[in-house]
Amino acid sequence: MNPIQSLLLTFAAIALLPIALATSIAAYPPPYGLDQSCTAAVADNLVPVRREVYGGGRIIDISHRYHPEMPTWDSTEGIGQFLSLPASMKNGSIANNSEMKLPTHTGTHVDAPGHVYDHYFDAGFDVDTLDLEVLNGPALLVDVPRDQNITAEVMKSLNIPKGVRRVLFRTLNTDRRLMFKKEFDTSYVGFMKDGAQWLVDNTDIKLVGIDYLSVAAYADLIPSHLVFLKGREIILVEGLKLDGVEPGIYSVHCLPLRLLGAEGSPIRCILVK
Repeated sequence: MNPIQSLLLTFAAIALLPIALATSIAAYPPPYGLDQSCTAAVADNLVPVRREVYGGGRIIDISHRYHPEMPTWDSTEGIGQFLSLPASMKNGSIANNSEMKLPTHTGTHVDAPGHVYDHYFDAGFDVDTLDLEVLNGPALLVDVPRDQNITAEVMKSLNIPKGVRRVLFRTLNTDRRLMFKKEFDTSYVGFMKDGAQWLVDNTDIKLVGIDYLSVAAYADLIPSHLVFLKGREIILVEGLKLDGVEPGIYSVHCLPLRLLGAEGSPIRCILVK
């Protein structure tokens, strides 16, 4: 190949680069809650790709993305600005270094026994003591009847087999997209005390996951938590993102931060088919 032919091929490759970039970005789903229909990939632009699904659908992220307008407990205005940049390269720092401040029970998160039992809190039953074997392994995703909270009767109707240790409960909360609304909604669906007691007494479930900020219905907030966490064997994962995920068996992987002394922690959860 002579130098002129080589140069022509280089120009052709440069001309096709925007098309290749646009095609590769279009291959991934847009971030939830964001409209990227007007985003054009140009060769000299940096366009980050935010995914919910990886590996051609094999891995599904079921954690909510943290942003200022995501809901938090008893707030009408979301969590607000939780990130700051005290060290910025634009202001002369050698690197960007952010700081974060937010409640440990924000977004997709986990509860430790010390959340509702003060003597467990004092004894040190924090998120660093939670069993990672319970937080990782085969899990069943089930759809809950959409017209009521999770009572003993509802639990019976789900017919969850003995031996199932991890269950993710998808409720009306997902249909109503409550985790995408910045105002906290007390009408969310959760466990009533009798439903929690039935689960403890009649199943082998040790991981309970749900799709809003509390596993317990607002009307039975503390009583349901007390039932679940009394034995220190059940781990509660709250605020899961379950929209668009088919019911069935997956491998779930949830990892909380190792926060010494904390009764809750943000957690990253994924499902693997």
